Amino acid sequence: MPSDPSNPAPASLSSLAWRQIVDSATDTAIISIDRDGRVVTWSEGARRILGWTDAEMIGRDLSRLFIDDDRATGRLAREMSDALLHGRGGGDEGWRARSDGSRVWAIGELTPIRDESGAHVGFVKVLRDRTLQRRVEEELAEERRALEVLNRASSTLAVETDLHRMVQAVVDAGVALSGAEFGAFFYNVLDANGESYMLYALSGAPAEAFAQFPMPRNTEVFAATFSGAGIVRSDDITADPRYGRNAPLRGMPPGHLPVRSYLAVPVVSHASGVLGGLFFGHATPGVFGERSERGLEGLAGEAAVAIDNARLAQERQLEIDERRKAEEALRELNATLEQQVQQRTEELHRNAETLRQSQKMEVVGQLTGGVAHDFNNLLQIIVGNLEVLRRGLPHDAGRLLRAANSAMGGARRAASLTRRLLAFARRQPLDPKPIDVNALVAGMSELLHRTLGETIMVETVLGAAIWRTEADPNELEAAILNLAVNARDAMPDGGGLTIETANAQLDAAYAAAHAEATAGDYVVMSIADTGSGMDEATLRQAFEPFFTTKPVGKGTGLGLSQVYGFVRQSGGHVRIDSALDIGTTVRIYLPRLVGAAPVEQEADEALLPASAPQETILVVEDDDDVRTNSVETLRDLGYRVIEAHDGASALSLLERQQRVDLLFSDIVLPGGMTGAQVAAEATALRPGLKVLFTTGYARDAIVHGGRLDKGLHLLQKPFTHAELAGKVRDVLDASNDGPRG
Repeated sequence: MPSDPSNPAPASLSSLAWRQIVDSATDTAIISIDRDGRVVTWSEGARRILGWTDAEMIGRDLSRLFIDDDRATGRLAREMSDALLHGRGGGDEGWRARSDGSRVWAIGELTPIRDESGAHVGFVKVLRDRTLQRRVEEELAEERRALEVLNRASSTLAVETDLHRMVQAVVDAGVALSGAEFGAFFYNVLDANGESYMLYALSGAPAEAFAQFPMPRNTEVFAATFSGAGIVRSDDITADPRYGRNAPLRGMPPGHLPVRSYLAVPVVSHASGVLGGLFFGHATPGVFGERSERGLEGLAGEAAVAIDNARLAQERQLEIDERRKAEEALRELNATLEQQVQQRTEELHRNAETLRQSQKMEVVGQLTGGVAHDFNNLLQIIVGNLEVLRRGLPHDAGRLLRAANSAMGGARRAASLTRRLLAFARRQPLDPKPIDVNALVAGMSELLHRTLGETIMVETVLGAAIWRTEADPNELEAAILNLAVNARDAMPDGGGLTIETANAQLDAAYAAAHAEATAGDYVVMSIADTGSGMDEATLRQAFEPFFTTKPVGKGTGLGLSQVYGFVRQSGGHVRIDSALDIGTTVRIYLPRLVGAAPVEQEADEALLPASAPQETILVVEDDDDVRTNSVETLRDLGYRVIEAHDGASALSLLERQQRVDLLFSDIVLPGGMTGAQVAAEATALRPGLKVLFTTGYARDAIVHGGRLDKGLHLLQKPFTHAELAGKVRDVLDASNDGPRG
């Protein structure tokens, strides 16, 4: 190492050669200093970047190239201390002083120089000019900021319909975009003298600042804007020859905001000409540049389109209001006709009630005579014996008493079922009420099983967080029962019926394709069968009154027409999808009842069932997040949990693990095996293994290929902590010959 900081060249190079190498780096300042911080050598790069010559810097303190703030905080001493302690000092970017008083943005490091013995003899400073890069970065940041401002303004203009809020958003965006101290939009209107104007929006200043403003149209410096001649941009508007030529003030009125930098952009409509002008000002000269001008020109164009659209919307609304007034006047003139129409409508409603009653009787007639009487007799025997049993049991009978109480509850529900059947035969007017369709469908389960018989397998798929709707619950039950009976008749050899509930949003495109549908939120009930289906010709006539495909005497043809009339009267929509030899799905869309959402009952976490010691659950789920959530929840409940992401790995774990009590598997898995296939092989390996399936896909009720067989356990996604805890406990505690009731 060199012993002289003025000659830091390696021993193999001469001082001249080393100097030539150092001076060749003209884009880098390489400076050596002694231990006190005085300059010893000053490279060509240092002269080019910082401006000082060798004679001006050699022997001078290096702190000369730091700006005042850095010198005041002892930056050079701090860098030298860091260099000795850590091997280098500095390293951050900042401003450095130049000989002409200007500044350069640079990054530099200070490293120690040591001689052959390792003694510290000085430092070398390496400094690189990054002024250009900083300028580019700042310009890019400014471009990004301007783009964000324009995007926000565009988004507001795209959705806003209030003219004042729209223009205010434009002015605010213009101030943010240009860096102005204040901005304003003047609306271009005229009175009889051609002198009127309107201050429509203001940003960055109080309205009083414009109280004494002269008429902009008649002020020469503003005339170009209101005539649409073009953009006016001035670094100092007070030096503009058009400024101050209007009497009596010859310039800005007293109390007006100080303005030097000035930028005015006309807002020009292709349809209406000059709508007004955007004006921006700043007390400092030279604030607005070409970038500001370009940005505001684009903003003014968007504003013109948005204002035109808002005007058109207002005109359309005015036309609608006028048309409504004309319709009201016409209704008053035709009061007699309206009364006749009302009477006729009431008569039609009465006829509709008669048709609904007839259809209701057709559906339940087969039940009310024979089933209701015999069923009530059977229930009386059951209830009576249960009462005897309960009275005869001691209070500490425990399980037997609980079983008796449970059986009594079932008997009461059966009695309620019979009462509901008999109520169908009574004549009742429509009575719309808020309905929880999930509760309604669940409550009809026993009725449907009794009505359809043992050859029809009934499945309900109830959606989560279903909205409420408003309709007559008795008529809705009758409609569902009608559709169920129709489905039964289409499956003379037996089959499956699926009732599914869901929320749906019908958009404008759907409404355009279905003339009787209106866009909006709906509750959907799908009733699907695996019967014979219908062809296109039958589908076209399905809703027509008295149309039927049944033999003479077997039906009135009023079933689907009653459903159609009820749903339409309730503000809903009915849709049928069918295919021959595959089945039929009828979807009932009832409007969502806003403001009457059902109150969800949360399970009491303190009552969650506990796990037994060492109970082990194998979780099979391909979605990592879902699997992690399930695994953690089960571990929180005290279970031992192992996990797999597909069927092959799950079976491999089963072969290795000594104890697995429950397989908790998704139905759809990667790797070529479904959850059902995994369960089949798993139970073959371990005959006593309990299985609980989960799934998040149950959309199309007409497709039954993947339907779970009777006796399997299913937990529908999404499920809560309490639902998972309860279902897992139920399955683990259930006997192996079927699910718990």
